[in-house]
Amino acid sequence: MTIFRRLLPALLLCFFTTALVAQQLQTVDRIYDPKVQTALLFPQVGANPNDPSLTLNPPVISLDEQVSLQLEFDDLTADYRSFRAKLVHCNADWQKSVLNDIEFTYEYNDNPITDYQVSLNTKIPYYHYRFTVPKVKLPGNYLLVVYDERNRNNIILTRRFSTYQNKVAVSASVRFSTDPSRQFTDQQIDMAISYKGYQVISPQDDFKVVIRQNYRDDREIRGLRPTNVQAFDQVLDYRLVDLSNTMPGGNEFRFFDTRTILSRANYIDRIDRKADRNIAYVQVDQPRSQGSYIQSDDFNGFFVIDHRETGNGQTNADYIETIFTLRIPELPDVNVYVNGAFNFWKLDDRTRMTFDSVLGAYRASVLLKQGVYNYDYVVQPTTGQQKANESYIEGSFSSTENDYEVFVYHRPPASRADQLIAYQRVGVNKRK
Repeated sequence: MTIFRRLLPALLLCFFTTALVAQQLQTVDRIYDPKVQTALLFPQVGANPNDPSLTLNPPVISLDEQVSLQLEFDDLTADYRSFRAKLVHCNADWQKSVLNDIEFTYEYNDNPITDYQVSLNTKIPYYHYRFTVPKVKLPGNYLLVVYDERNRNNIILTRRFSTYQNKVAVSASVRFSTDPSRQFTDQQIDMAISYKGYQVISPQDDFKVVIRQNYRDDREIRGLRPTNVQAFDQVLDYRLVDLSNTMPGGNEFRFFDTRTILSRANYIDRIDRKADRNIAYVQVDQPRSQGSYIQSDDFNGFFVIDHRETGNGQTNADYIETIFTLRIPELPDVNVYVNGAFNFWKLDDRTRMTFDSVLGAYRASVLLKQGVYNYDYVVQPTTGQQKANESYIEGSFSSTENDYEVFVYHRPPASRADQLIAYQRVGVNKRK
């Protein structure tokens, strides 16, 4: 019996690894279980751990600071289920690394999720789970995997996060595109890396730079190479004339407020209060690609969960059937989606809109927890290999307020995986 207890953790780990291979786990933000909703991962900072605005921060933390990551999600089966969590280490390209668990974790890499609460006074009942992500040893990319303890083949959700240690210095700035034809639509990110005191063999080749807009993994720039190497000063300049460091500015996000169902809040047309659920109709939207840029405040695509009457959105906020309506003529050979961080920017059946010929508009119904949400509309061609187009309906303006992140990865000599050795956030067109 003693030998079995000693071998049990290793046997479970082997079984879990086999399950991951069998399911071909993707290293992306994704909810696999349709009964699980609102999977939030955010830094736990500040004096109030229940502050809803904490979720507006990306899951990127410094290993040199005493900050932990908090995972929260809801299980709409309304029955208690035993969940466990595991970490997977990834390289700069988000592919699983070859590191063993003991190389990046301080303790056994398989943790039960035991903190949960039952929803209160909601028409759609759910269990609300919380989990504090364990500390890791190495700076880099990680995937948090939640799975069903009773069926280890059943992956519930996955969330990406990153940890960093600033071992080199990054300076970055954002401006209008230097291309005259794109100066009113695109934004350009110029940057430099100072690696004084840091050991690197080939600076122009060894650093991997990633630029991300508004914390979105679908809005990234990769593969940048320095335009100038100042060997004496140990500085790399990234001021590219080929515009590979340029991104569409996009537009400010649309938003609506469902923190209360007792009255119509911002951009809610009406609320139907049925016995088994509430239905909120967002005000009818129009295209914004024509005309001038209009300044407005937003969350850069994010959302917050909140309940106005109690101030406790974790367990008092109900799930509402939210109806989006976009008044635009039917578009041939494209799918239209409502898009936002609430769906991890993923264009799928959940957010795909259908054209209603009677209304003369596209509509979508999405089940969302009460809160304040940012969103926009995207068209995806159904033929060819064309990418999704966010500017077709929303427009793109270089005056848009955006957040950018710069990630610098490097694989030190004798190391077997990429490490995140610098992280910098920079905003453009900030107004407060």
